[in-house]
Amino acid sequence: MNRKTLVLPAVAGLLTPVLAACGGSGSGSKSGDAIVVGTTDQFTATKDAPAPLDPAYAYDVGTWNILRQSVQTLMAQPKGEGDPVPEAAESCSFTDSGSERYACKLREGLKFASGDAVTAQDVKYSIERALRINSDSGVSALLNTIDTIETQGDREVVFHLKTADATFPYKLSTPVAGIVNPKDYQKDKLRDGFEIDGSGPYTFKADVKNDAIVSATFTKNPSYEGSMKVNNDKVELRSFNDADAMSAAIDKGDIDVMTRTMSPAQIQKLDAGSDKNADLVDMPGLEIRYLAFNTDAPSVKSKAVRQAMAQLINRGELVSKVYGTQAEPLYSMVPATVTGHSNSFFNQYGNPSVDKAKSLLGKAGITTPVKLTLHYTTDHYGSATKQEFQILQKQLNDSGLFDVSIEGHPWATFRPAERKGEYDVYGMGWFPDFPDADNFLAPFLDKNNFLGSPYNNGAIQRTLIPQSRREADRLGASKSLTEIQDIVAEDVPILPLWQGKQYVAARDDITGVAYALNSSSTLQLWELGRGVSG
Repeated sequence: MNRKTLVLPAVAGLLTPVLAACGGSGSGSKSGDAIVVGTTDQFTATKDAPAPLDPAYAYDVGTWNILRQSVQTLMAQPKGEGDPVPEAAESCSFTDSGSERYACKLREGLKFASGDAVTAQDVKYSIERALRINSDSGVSALLNTIDTIETQGDREVVFHLKTADATFPYKLSTPVAGIVNPKDYQKDKLRDGFEIDGSGPYTFKADVKNDAIVSATFTKNPSYEGSMKVNNDKVELRSFNDADAMSAAIDKGDIDVMTRTMSPAQIQKLDAGSDKNADLVDMPGLEIRYLAFNTDAPSVKSKAVRQAMAQLINRGELVSKVYGTQAEPLYSMVPATVTGHSNSFFNQYGNPSVDKAKSLLGKAGITTPVKLTLHYTTDHYGSATKQEFQILQKQLNDSGLFDVSIEGHPWATFRPAERKGEYDVYGMGWFPDFPDADNFLAPFLDKNNFLGSPYNNGAIQRTLIPQSRREADRLGASKSLTEIQDIVAEDVPILPLWQGKQYVAARDDITGVAYALNSSSTLQLWELGRGVSG
């Protein structure tokens, strides 16, 4: 097999695949066999998170990638660049000049996989349910600009917003706005376990052992009406404990496609063409990694401590030693390729400097070395995370200003502990809900934020975020967005580290691989087909 690496260009600020994987254009599976996709994402039901697949709770890239296949939303992010397009809706638009009234008309003949009709009342029920439950995952904050929802007949839904929100169409494309059947989802209680009932391109069935999904089967939904062309009849998603096990499976032919997360070494091997069993597709992406702080914790309550860390960390060294060409240093929470990006952290701190960090701590009267523990997740962002934190630890300790230890935790315990404020400093990743600068800022800085962070800046929450959302032309929002980024660089409630590319590997009879992920790391299983081995 010949290796084929596809590097997909950026267009107009949004990162968009423009090539097809080997095997020709996707015309559907010819064999009828399930296309088997591997992932290292773990899907576990725990005491703290018993309902991992409920749209009112789920808020990580892995669970969202399951929901996007099975639960329909009014809008969807397009295969290529551009604004969201109607999905369950036939049409949606703002009906006022102030971006405060948004109306959608449903497609005719929409049905849940059960056969029940999908109505405007179901849309209203689903979104009000997510807001009412207000789960501690923080996902309902995406809908926090909604004031009231009204229905007009069975096919029309009107959203009245509290304030102008030009990003609202994007928010209706996220799984928290997914349409669920009231018969299956109680209005004030999460649905525990691993069952999903929706009107999306596929039905879903999970194979569960020890409260974790081992594999999941997506079967083409014959009742589906929407904008997606489904190029296969069945896809199986298999969860692996690590990247090595997933790689061995594709080499043996047990799986057809390998998604997140491959190790840097595996990507380098595929990129060099030394693996004859899989082709690598290299796509631009908007994944970022960052450190987050519990700004109420005594060890980091002084912003001078956080500023000193920002002054010391050498992003270039971190990226080159761990990820090589697979990532780039990041000096803002907003990636460099997104409209509204500003290099605020570089502007504030410049190159790493022990002397400047020492001065920051000295002026604040901080006794050194500052003792800290950096926490990271062992199984959610890939095997390279441990090495990344070892380098961060060494950089801080070599300054003589910090005494840092590191601790790793599985995601199932890491995320609840982080939300409860048990970690002073911890590492997180972010795969955007939608490709707009607002989604790299508001989820971390607004009220009821994703991290459960105690950091509270009135100017950001009351003035700058609402001001930026009034601009339908996102270039017009740049002034407000830059000011937010500058405040973050000064206060350092979060500390950006790097942004990365994204990769998929596939055996050469699989088609549509270049569209298997969009720039927001959304898995689009419907794009995959089985063609002729090349």
